[in-house]
Amino acid sequence: MKKLLCILITFLGLNTLAAQDVVVKGPDEKLQLVVFVQNEEKPCYSVTYNGKTMLEKSPLGINTNIGDFTKGLKLTGHAVEVIDTVYQQTCIKTSQIHYRANELTCNLENAQGQKIGIVFRVSDNDIAFRYTLPRQDGKGSVTVNNEQTGFRFPQQTTTFLCPQSDAMIGWKRTKPSYEEEYKADAPMSERSQYGHGYTFPCLFRIGDDGWVLVSETGVDSRYCGSRLSDVSEGNLYTVSFPMAEENNGNGTVSPAFALPGATPWRTITVGENLKPIVETTVAWDVVTPLYETKHDYRFGRGTWSWILWQDDSINYDDQIRYIDFAAAMGYEYALIDNWWDTRIGRDRMKSLMEYARNKGVELFLWYSSSGYWNDIEQGPVNHMDNAIIRKREMKWLQSLGVKGIKVDFFGGDKQETMRLYEDILSDADDHGLMVIFHGCTIPRGWERMYPNYVGSEAVLASENMVFNQHFCDEEAFNTCLHPFIRNTVGSMEFGGCFLNKRLNRNNDGGTTRRTTDIFQLATTVLFQNPVQNFALAPNNLNDVSPVCMDFMKAVPTTWDETRFIDGYPGQYVVLARRHGDTWYVAAVNAGKEPLKLKLDLEMFVGKTISLYKDDKKGEPQLVPLKVKENGKVQLDVYSQGGAVLMND
Repeated sequence: MKKLLCILITFLGLNTLAAQDVVVKGPDEKLQLVVFVQNEEKPCYSVTYNGKTMLEKSPLGINTNIGDFTKGLKLTGHAVEVIDTVYQQTCIKTSQIHYRANELTCNLENAQGQKIGIVFRVSDNDIAFRYTLPRQDGKGSVTVNNEQTGFRFPQQTTTFLCPQSDAMIGWKRTKPSYEEEYKADAPMSERSQYGHGYTFPCLFRIGDDGWVLVSETGVDSRYCGSRLSDVSEGNLYTVSFPMAEENNGNGTVSPAFALPGATPWRTITVGENLKPIVETTVAWDVVTPLYETKHDYRFGRGTWSWILWQDDSINYDDQIRYIDFAAAMGYEYALIDNWWDTRIGRDRMKSLMEYARNKGVELFLWYSSSGYWNDIEQGPVNHMDNAIIRKREMKWLQSLGVKGIKVDFFGGDKQETMRLYEDILSDADDHGLMVIFHGCTIPRGWERMYPNYVGSEAVLASENMVFNQHFCDEEAFNTCLHPFIRNTVGSMEFGGCFLNKRLNRNNDGGTTRRTTDIFQLATTVLFQNPVQNFALAPNNLNDVSPVCMDFMKAVPTTWDETRFIDGYPGQYVVLARRHGDTWYVAAVNAGKEPLKLKLDLEMFVGKTISLYKDDKKGEPQLVPLKVKENGKVQLDVYSQGGAVLMND
């Protein structure tokens, strides 16, 4: 519901500080945004929470080919509306969302009389804002040359950031793909690894005053994906567009859209603690579905031979083994990765599909995004980047009964690439296909915008643990980052839960997993994605404790509620998720010493629950736990170990 405010604007926290300054607060009045447009200077804004500064005066504005909207602006009017909406979403961290915010629209003009609007939405812990441009001076389109949009942090701030890589580097020249390593609690003075700033989302600790998460949402075919620059003088980070070298140099760096039109939303999540960061839904609150679907998409769990058995497993017989494994686990899907078109063949795919369906298992098939921006050889190639070929291929997939595709190796964040993501999703929905993206950018509200979208990698995911021991050694550290940063803004297709001790086909060589089996179970709750392709293997039916396998047969992939319980990025995390009437509380410890946690778990008050834990040797244990009437639970979590608590 929207209601235009004509009176009592101070009740909603809208006040005029000076002739050209406006302030708006969130519904509970703790989060305050001030917009400054004084003396026709550069527009800027600041953010406080509970009276504490979270962002100092930060610049606003865009420079376009039809006018400069970064300076010489005057405020010609403003208005506020109350937003109070309820919506349902089955594939994010919660299924029922009640979004309440105060929306401030500032209307501005530059010295030439050209108009721009800035729309701010302020809820209890989130700010989203974007620029709007009307059709003016006979212009029906606009190119945005750059944004002045910035985020200026207080001096005591430390950072939790992932650097943007160089373009056209890495394996087969496939980067950037949001797979670089984070640094935790780094000083703002530290430069990014490659000198190109940082990928969204970006987490900042404002000393003892609180936390800020910066990201963006609502990016579709009408804009590029953006990132944060390296810090400049005065602790200022600004929005940066893609590098010219991305996509092998193809496509423009500057986004363009039709008028009237708007940029994507920049989002700021603020809290005195990490709870609002972990639980935020702002990425979906401010976007709307771009098309309706006639299909009833079914989310669930899948097996995936490639992660442990690699390329050699993409043959008919090994895929039969993994389909049988999926059936034995009660899983809905099996994912067949690269090379299936030549190593199995299209003719045999029909019989493989029929075999899987007789086992109660449906299939996802892998594709390269293909085209002219990398050197990928894995097939199928050159099917997803051309509309004629793509639609013909998807029609064939639909006739076969395939339920989804995994599309890999995109080339960057230019508008051209965003258009390709959208085209693949739209065409796939026409043919009843769900879509997973790998080697890709982060989702930006896509779960709500595209009903058949089910997840993106965009993280240093499980395959890296197979390739390099360093990433096994750092697994616990990275696991304790993702619930606070990457996974809080969108679905994360990590491909995790290894129960092999050695990460190879026969569980007898290759890299060595450092974490416990219970740690691995906990990641299935900590990492949210509505279709989870787990890194399990058929041998796990015989060489892993039934305690773990029974858990893995029952764990869900969709959630009705998510609650942050305790933790610190890179050190440990305790997170609760609810599926129906069943609560799962997962904990992992990246520290070198055991953790003794005192938790308040009101969802388990007075109940006897199941506790999955490690013994002193790191072996999995399942024991009953009686929770007191006050809900207090003391939990011991060993180094690189974990725990899961759940009600029966």
